[in-house]
Amino acid sequence: MSIKSFAAKIFASHIRKKIDKWAANPHDTQQKVFDELIKTARNTRFGKDHDFGEIRSHADFVQKVPVRDYEELKNYVDMMVAGKEDILWPGKPLYYAKTSGTTSGAKYIPLTKESMPTHINAARNAILCYIADTGKSKFVDGKMIFLQGSPELDEKNGVKLGRLSGIVAHYVPGYLQKNRMPSWETNCIDDWERKVDAIVEETLPEDMSVISGIPSWVQMYFERLIDKTGKKVGDIFPNFDLFIYGGVNYEPYRSKFETLIGRKVDSIELYPASEGFFAFQDKQDVKGMLLQLDSGMFYEFIKADEFYSENPERLLLKDVEEGVNYVMIISSTAGLWAYNIGDTIQFTSLKPYRVIVSGRIKHFISAFGEHVIAKEVEEAMQDAVAETGAEISEFTVAPQINPDGEELPYHEWFIEFEQEPEDLNRFADIIDKSLQKQNSYYLDLIKGNILQRLKITKIPRNGFQDYMKSIGKLGGQNKLPRLSNDRQIADKLKNII
Repeated sequence: MSIKSFAAKIFASHIRKKIDKWAANPHDTQQKVFDELIKTARNTRFGKDHDFGEIRSHADFVQKVPVRDYEELKNYVDMMVAGKEDILWPGKPLYYAKTSGTTSGAKYIPLTKESMPTHINAARNAILCYIADTGKSKFVDGKMIFLQGSPELDEKNGVKLGRLSGIVAHYVPGYLQKNRMPSWETNCIDDWERKVDAIVEETLPEDMSVISGIPSWVQMYFERLIDKTGKKVGDIFPNFDLFIYGGVNYEPYRSKFETLIGRKVDSIELYPASEGFFAFQDKQDVKGMLLQLDSGMFYEFIKADEFYSENPERLLLKDVEEGVNYVMIISSTAGLWAYNIGDTIQFTSLKPYRVIVSGRIKHFISAFGEHVIAKEVEEAMQDAVAETGAEISEFTVAPQINPDGEELPYHEWFIEFEQEPEDLNRFADIIDKSLQKQNSYYLDLIKGNILQRLKITKIPRNGFQDYMKSIGKLGGQNKLPRLSNDRQIADKLKNII
């Protein structure tokens, strides 16, 4: 065992004990976070607007601070982006994590000097908990690859901005710098196909032990390695034993990955987002990820089936139950207050608090990390109808993750036409280009050859009615979801054709 590997075990044991301490005292931990958040932001613009000086309890907070999403908080963010200080949090942010917006273009999520370390520490602690849990630390001597966005950043009124993964690349700790791949130059390549090819060339001669990234992107990297060498990934990298992932559900990819690798490897699931690093898998043999309670994040939860009611109850950790779908609401050292991140979660454990991501409060597709929402598919369809004169009765969209043969995955659009377009191929092209324009994640996946252009499957007349009747939801207020993140509806529709 190397000195580095031995030291990692000692450090892992130390960090595990610290985590266990706050995990065993969740309510006191969250109360301290809440009190510190309110105290620190009392004199900000938001704090004054919402009487933070009068807030003494969670009940006060609920009364004075409504639940908001980005669009509803945008007027405050716009002031920050314009260069004003002390708006949502004291001073100016360190960075803005730029993401796709829903109705008003790009979103600028603030990252502050207080919130930024929580992203870095959570990622580090996930690996250390794995070491403490399994006793495995040899991998720290090998090379580690983190497939991520470009670390090159833009600037707005003195604040750097970019993709979260690119910002995080600036914070790789010194003891990992010699192990970390790809090189800075390769990481800055914008074109994904060229970037993957460069990563393949850089990593082939190396002793890779840890590979991390969104599964769909990592799958492309694996396939390029195999094309280049004719060998399984596990044969190319015999010491590769740990896959770290986040962003999408790994389960649909697991069997494919094991085939590409040639064997099973351990994995760690992360729950990062621009708004915060919420949870990570801390045990290999239990379901769920440990909710981060000591990371400057105060949590509230609203039952998903009550979320759109007039006055839904905002629950604290002490009130939640296992197996119930909750919308997760956060307040944080980034200056996000009673903020709806859009995710739904379920608790798999209450001692300690562990969660799984169960979906989004609104229908969506994110099988590959694209975060396509209903508004985007509806607008794309409207563009195609307007340009071609076609008429449609109904449509829905689902991902095709495992197409036949060597074909790339795609989005499948099930459309019942009243009047078909003269050129169905052009109709599909208009939709696809509209989606690419609206959604930068989808654009990246298309350009990176992770996804191919969407495909249209025509549904016969009254086909959707037949489907709704078959599931007992014909008529009334029942609505067909515009899009799904699985193929439950798609597979049933296939039987109608």
